[in-house]
Amino acid sequence: MVQQITRGIKISVDTTFEGTFYKNYKIHFAYGYRITIENQSKDSVQLTSRFWEIKDALNNTEVVEGEGVIGKKPVLKPGESHTYNSGCLLSSPFGSMKGHYNMVNFTSTRKFKVMIPGFKLSTPFALN
Repeated sequence: MVQQITRGIKISVDTTFEGTFYKNYKIHFAYGYRITIENQSKDSVQLTSRFWEIKDALNNTEVVEGEGVIGKKPVLKPGESHTYNSGCLLSSPFGSMKGHYNMVNFTSTRKFKVMIPGFKLSTPFALN
């Protein structure tokens, strides 16, 4: 598990290897990740959008941007947390992800970024 705190918002990430499959004669490696967003600040905040940079061992980079997370824009009061599961596909058995969430502080109405710590994606059978 990797964790990082930005402006009182703690991000925790756990990853899993889900398996491989072939599509259009090409192998794909499936990874799952579970993210917990915990509000350790004294203000209520809302997650409005996300930004991801996904890299694989073949030097391919994919950028993913969008509103909310899995169709939601969670509002977190002080002490509350939101957990969700998602995943990605890579063309190699190794990769990494990093990014940030765009959030708004309801007390000050200011927008701010919360960094998502970089984390590795790897298949257990490919490790030496």
